[in-house]
Amino acid sequence: MAKHRIGIVGARGYVGAEFIRLLAGHPELELDFVGSRELDGRLVSEVVPEYRGAARYAALEPDALASRGADALLLALPNGKAAPWVGAADAHAPDTVVVDVSADYRFDDGWFYGLPELNRATYLGQRRISNPGCYATAMQLALAPMAEVLARPAQCFGVSGYSGAGTMPSDKNDTVKLRDNLMPYSLVGHLHEREVTRHLGHPVEFIPHVAPHFRGITMTVNMHLKMKMWAGEVRDRYHARYDGEPLLRIGDDPPWVSRIAGRHGVEIGGFALSADNRRLVVVATLDNLLKGAATQALQNFNLALGLPELMGIPRDAVFATAAGTRITP
Repeated sequence: MAKHRIGIVGARGYVGAEFIRLLAGHPELELDFVGSRELDGRLVSEVVPEYRGAARYAALEPDALASRGADALLLALPNGKAAPWVGAADAHAPDTVVVDVSADYRFDDGWFYGLPELNRATYLGQRRISNPGCYATAMQLALAPMAEVLARPAQCFGVSGYSGAGTMPSDKNDTVKLRDNLMPYSLVGHLHEREVTRHLGHPVEFIPHVAPHFRGITMTVNMHLKMKMWAGEVRDRYHARYDGEPLLRIGDDPPWVSRIAGRHGVEIGGFALSADNRRLVVVATLDNLLKGAATQALQNFNLALGLPELMGIPRDAVFATAAGTRITP
């Protein structure tokens, strides 16, 4: 049987490259076209060696979708750039599955919000899927088992590698400025704060930072509880929610970002309770380019195209196998 054909727009960035690597090993999906003005004419294999095909980057315009006939489209564009492509898909290819990794449609009720571990059961065949933010994924997975017992807004202290700032030069991906530094930014009203508050159904207060490492997020979440709880009760909630989820692992100790970089899963641990048993601190880690973006997008494509959700995700790269293993970018 013919494979499903996927086009990518915005493939110059880190997320687009990671998604191409995943496609290269997927048995049922193949790359149809790759849109990038900056890389126009270059072989994809020159930029992403894992890809063995003959596709080239091309400076495509949205109306080109009318003649492509792809089964699915990944939009890996900066925030605010997706609308022309979505408009073209709506006009010329309404049955095409579109997954947008930007924030443009995360607040649109007409789009499915694709965080599979929390909402796959509510997927009803929508062809427009908004991929959650990387920070927002970490926050929601850390908070979801406790959401109904939270007494007030949860405080989320997030630290990301500088790949989260994208490839366009800025202070947040300037390795000279980041050296020996932790850079706070958008300290109130961050987009992911509003995103999590909307989709989790409980307010959060998010404080983001960028660190000198390339990839990976550490999210430390402080929760005030409605009642006293004990460590065993807390762990039981997380295991009840996530046992059987292949991309989530629950541990006793706080996870290290160095052990999740380059991996497709999420680790949650720590589970520290205050002396009065009314305050809980949990730590979650994930790779912002993988489970925070490309891996999650692949889960959503598989779901929409009727394929096994984890097809194409290398199982040997879900979690580090040795304690203290460091994955370099």
